[in-house]
Amino acid sequence: MAGIFEIAEAGEKAYFFKLTAPDGTVVAVSPLFNTIKAAAAGITAVRENAATGLVVDKSRPRKNAPAGREATRPGSTRTSPRLAPR
Repeated sequence: MAGIFEIAEAGEKAYFFKLTAPDGTVVAVSPLFNTIKAAAAGITAVRENAATGLVVDKSRPRKNAPAGREATRPGSTRTSPRLAPR
């Protein structure tokens, strides 16, 4: 079963959506939108871009990091080979 996008109200004139996994875990929450139509467009954008999006690792290297992490400078950007699409 796929995840579920839910649109909800946040106050009188604001809307957001959340993506929930089949087990009920909230995977993502959107920013606020002024209309339901804009929230639905946000869902469409996530659907179109999520499957092809690159994963960029902006975390800072830790002491005793696994091989390959020690060469990364703090603040640098790199695509994680473990998470890159195949």
